[in-house]
Formats: sequence, structure tokens, C-alpha cells
Amino acid sequence: MKVLLAGDSTVAACPSYEYPMSGWGAHLAPETYWWAAVHNYAKGGATTESFRDEGLWYQLLGKTVKGDLVLIQFGHNDQKRAHLAARKGYADNLKRMLADVRSKGGIPLLCTPVERRHFTHGRLDVTLGEYPLVVRELAAELGSDLIDLNEWTRALYQELGEEGSRELFFHFAPGEHAHWAGGLEDNTHFHEKGAKRIAGFVAEQLESLGYGLVAALNMGAKA
Repeated sequence: MKVLLAGDSTVAACPSYEYPMSGWGAHLAPETYWWAAVHNYAKGGATTESFRDEGLWYQLLGKTVKGDLVLIQFGHNDQKRAHLAARKGYADNLKRMLADVRSKGGIPLLCTPVERRHFTHGRLDVTLGEYPLVVRELAAELGSDLIDLNEWTRALYQELGEEGSRELFFHFAPGEHAHWAGGLEDNTHFHEKGAKRIAGFVAEQLESLGYGLVAALNMGAKA
């Protein structure tokens, strides 16, 4: 069983010069977990539309065989484009993605988009509007398993608090990082500490949904 990832920068593997910035997909390593391989096609700036238009979706489908898991997480960039509104283009594109994966014999699994770290007077803001809700509704409507990363990351940030959650994200003072010499306060992209924590949660959820080692061995025996 392989795991294939479709998503944006919060999922993607970042270039080495941006280290330690990282998406969570970079830490679903097969040597750490039970799957045979991980193919991470996620790309910074991607939407449900651009991911297809740039050919990344077709590359992913070309690698997908019966029994493979395809995890799909978008929303951050779709939100910036009116025609990809949550209940319009975004929902339509996700439905098409699920159908495409199933046509290849793969298993699509929807993920709600991770929350941004925006606090106002000590309270965590809602930054993604209806996008997480629409993903939940589509999972129920189309019979897809769901990993609710939005709900979980919101709970995590609130548990850690405004200051404690800061270490999960890509924050550097001036002079601390060669690529951002002037400093950076990024509350969308993760430090590898945060990315690893989210990847661990994703792995736990896959186990609880029945996609653990035993399931993988059984699928291999049936192939």
C-alpha cells in the first residue's frame, strides 16, 4: 500500500534552503510508519484547480493502483479565488478528485485544511470560513473517510495558547535565517516541529480508520 498526497504548501516538502520550514506530508516517512512508500505531490500555492491544470493530479493518478491511499487537503489558496468558493468550484473539484481516485481503484481520504495561527485578544480566529465544513459534508455525502485536521489543529493551538503555539510555525528574528535575513513571522507555514506533530496525528488517524499495518499486509496478500 502506498500513500499519495495532494495538497498545498502546508502538506508539501519544502526546498532545502527553506529548512526548517516543512509541510506535514514530508514526515509521513515509510521508515517511520507502516506504508510501503509516500509520494508527495503537494505544491506551495496549489488550489484544487491549479493542481490539475499543472499536471500534478495526473502524475499522482498515474502512480495510483488498487488499494493505494490518496490523501487530499486543499483550501488555503482556493479561498483566495472567487470561482473556487467553498460551495462552488472547490466542492466540485473535490468531488471530481474522489471519483478519479476511485476509478483507479485507490482509496480517497479527505482532510480538512489545517488552521492558520491567528489570535485576537487571546482567542483563536476562524480563518478558513466554510471550507472545513464543506469537506466534512462531502466526506459524509460521498462515503469518504475523513481526517479533520482543522478541528485538531484548532484544538492544539488553543491548548498551547498564543505563545506556546508559536513554536509550531515558521518564526525567525532578523539575522536568524539566511533566506529571511530580515526576519519572518509566518502563521501559515510550519516549522518542522509543527509539521512532525501533525504528521504523527495523521498516522494515528489512519491507524484508527483501519489502514494500519495489518490492513496493508492483507491488501498485499490479496494483490
